[in-house]
Amino acid sequence: MKAMSLKRMRPPPSSSSSSSSLSSSSSSSSSRGALFQKQQLTTRWWRCSGDAGGRGQGFGGLDGSRRWVRPGQSLRARERLLVNAQPAQKSADKLDQTNDWVQKVLEIPGKARGCHVITSEIVAQLPELAKFRVGTANFFVMHTSCSLTINENASPDVPLDLNDALDQLVPESSSYRHIDEGLDDMPAHVKSSMMGCSLTIPINSGRLLLGIWQGIYLNEHRNYGGPRKVCVTINGLRQE
Repeated sequence: MKAMSLKRMRPPPSSSSSSSSLSSSSSSSSSRGALFQKQQLTTRWWRCSGDAGGRGQGFGGLDGSRRWVRPGQSLRARERLLVNAQPAQKSADKLDQTNDWVQKVLEIPGKARGCHVITSEIVAQLPELAKFRVGTANFFVMHTSCSLTINENASPDVPLDLNDALDQLVPESSSYRHIDEGLDDMPAHVKSSMMGCSLTIPINSGRLLLGIWQGIYLNEHRNYGGPRKVCVTINGLRQE
């Protein structure tokens, strides 16, 4: 709320005095003048203006309209006059009407141990993407022995080399304490923590905004991992 300054002014002319005819008698004019002077003695009127920096040059609000208040009125009543004079603003709820959320769980068929580009499999199960003009999509793999990452989608050697590098970094060994589910299990947990279980990708014009050489990888770290579930959460503005 902008600061208000109160200036002592003459009272606002009444509608009856502004519409009086020029042919009124001198006696009635003098009586009205006497009444006017009496009112000045008993009632003070103030013109309420905005601050010097406000729009409308300071006559009661942003629309430049005049507002008259009495000193006896509360400050809230005076502020209400200015609030009512301001132009209507768009509601925040109205601006967010096209904002939307989608969440679903995708199932990726079981794959052999290694790194696999699954971008097309993901997009095929997400027809909801086409409804979003802009936003983000979060992909979360719901397992502890596989992982997600983004890497090159062109050369078939990249997934092979990436898997070989992971095997060299975290080899199978009987020295692990957790070997109840096989020698490949604990290394799979380590690789999963190294690579990560989630990705966030921007959406633009109904498509995942990936680089031309980028693809979504599902890294299967077990010999027999079985089907994998990926939870997808989308938030953004829908297409108009």
